[in-house]
Amino acid sequence: MEQVIINGLYLGAQYALIALGLTLIFALMNVLNFAHGQMYVLGGFITYVIYGQLGLPFPLAVICSGLTLAAVGSVIERFLFAPVIKRSAREESTMLLAAAVAFFLDAIILLLFGEKQRGVPKIINGVFVSDSIVMPYDRIVVGVVAMAMIVAFMLYMQYSKPGRAMRALAQDRTAAQLMGVNVDRYSTIGFALGAMLAGLVGGLLVSITGVNSGIGGSISIKAFLMVMIGGAGVVGGAIAGGFILGMMESVGLTLLRNFGDVTYLVIFALLMIFLSIRPHGLMGKPWG
Repeated sequence: MEQVIINGLYLGAQYALIALGLTLIFALMNVLNFAHGQMYVLGGFITYVIYGQLGLPFPLAVICSGLTLAAVGSVIERFLFAPVIKRSAREESTMLLAAAVAFFLDAIILLLFGEKQRGVPKIINGVFVSDSIVMPYDRIVVGVVAMAMIVAFMLYMQYSKPGRAMRALAQDRTAAQLMGVNVDRYSTIGFALGAMLAGLVGGLLVSITGVNSGIGGSISIKAFLMVMIGGAGVVGGAIAGGFILGMMESVGLTLLRNFGDVTYLVIFALLMIFLSIRPHGLMGKPWG
């Protein structure tokens, strides 16, 4: 049981980071960013090039992944999403644009890096072994760093001026604008921050699971799962959804390993039942 809990917490910390970026963008702009998984993949490949190919330090590679994706996210928001949101009253327009961005990034990633699975050298060797827990040290490091990033993000949103401005936008965009919040500026910052989180977690996890050009869609699906569980646009809900999904996956892989690859079949069935009872998720209300 202790091993299942530790594995669930490890997965949950990663998943929460992925979901945080997606739910932040949705909260600020009411945009479902279908390209979130592709941003994760791009972050993984950037770390692969800087750490695995060039041999530079792993922390530097992860930071470069985050900064690169922040720049990509700000460009996408400023020159694609912002004009569409201003000119179109239909939410379908932003959904189609997000899907187009996802396909575009998929094509770019495939063109640059090909189809092969890529991996990097272990960031730390060795395995922690106790009576009930076996955990590689590199997974422990990644899990701790992911937890620290979640705490840093929450503190940033709670106490920094940009964080307070973005919380105000998420609660009431019109009221925030009337109170002097620069809506365009903080929408760009929020989108960049969401993309940066995807890049950071992609950079972290390339050291554990590797990366290939075909996993962007499945990562996005997992992110949407977490957002639906916690409640769309709710930061606390994204964190809760990430840890719930991580724990469900850990329990499922342990209990159902003798029944083939049915873990996500069970998770999707439980999710449908849950959403039929609570369609807005656990915390489906504006956050602040």
